[in-house]
Amino acid sequence: MDRQMGDQSAVLPAKKAGRAAQARHHLAQRLAVPEALLNLAEIDVLYDEQTAALWSFMRPAGRPSFSNSMLGDFEAWQDLIAGHFGPGRVPLRYLILGSRTQGVFCFGGDLELFQALIRAGDRDGLAAYGYRCVGILHRNMLALGLPMLTVGVVQGQALGGGFEALLSFDHIIAEKGASFGLPEVMFGLFPGMGAHAMLSRRLGTALADRMILSNRNYGAEEMYEMGIVAQLAEPGQGIAVAQDFVAKSRRRHGGLVAAKQAMRRVAPLDLAELRDIVDLWADAALHLTENDLRLMSRLASVQLRNYSAAA
Repeated sequence: MDRQMGDQSAVLPAKKAGRAAQARHHLAQRLAVPEALLNLAEIDVLYDEQTAALWSFMRPAGRPSFSNSMLGDFEAWQDLIAGHFGPGRVPLRYLILGSRTQGVFCFGGDLELFQALIRAGDRDGLAAYGYRCVGILHRNMLALGLPMLTVGVVQGQALGGGFEALLSFDHIIAEKGASFGLPEVMFGLFPGMGAHAMLSRRLGTALADRMILSNRNYGAEEMYEMGIVAQLAEPGQGIAVAQDFVAKSRRRHGGLVAAKQAMRRVAPLDLAELRDIVDLWADAALHLTENDLRLMSRLASVQLRNYSAAA
């Protein structure tokens, strides 16, 4: 009996020491997460050390679109993640992006900025905006060079550049009722931030062309049948499904990461190709008529009105 009690008394301090060491480890991980990443103006970021997942949610100051300020946050977001996470640093296995805007993932490009640049004949300004967008998109396509999975969660409308941004993620989860579309053809333009390059690789050129030129929205179920969306969720359950995906894929994480790397190898997409398409887009934008610009403005107004009503 005395020997058993002696054994137990030795085990208890060891267990306490182990728990204390684990607590110190988790605290060190939290402290290693850069404060700047947690204080971005238009992206909420939360780190879960238990699953090594970084949850990020767009929180735009105005119309839910890729304004210059939002692009600046995304550039900082990527730089801070690439500089502080990964092997030998803060563990990161999953990078998830969603939106805080009710009913909207993202409306895409900054249409008010486009109109101003087009009216000013500022081709360089248009191209510079596009280069920033595809630079962010391309880095995300490569998972920032880290052994992680990227996950996009759609709980509403993903239009134009918002849809293009989603195509750069490894795994897309969409709630039933979410919608996807490329409305640029409506005002005489085309999606210039990656849709042609990414959709043609996923669907083939004929189907990609049909989608780009159709000027219609596609439901989450249609996107699932095409293979663009990987998982469907019931309305309001997108985040829960993402959490479930993280939990269920932990044991096969390495294989999933390697499979995505292999897919990028067989269907490579370099930044130069994306920038070339931006150049075509910028040139085409300068040929829009005043009527085209009025249609662009009308689309932005309708989107803003629908967003305001949902909010």
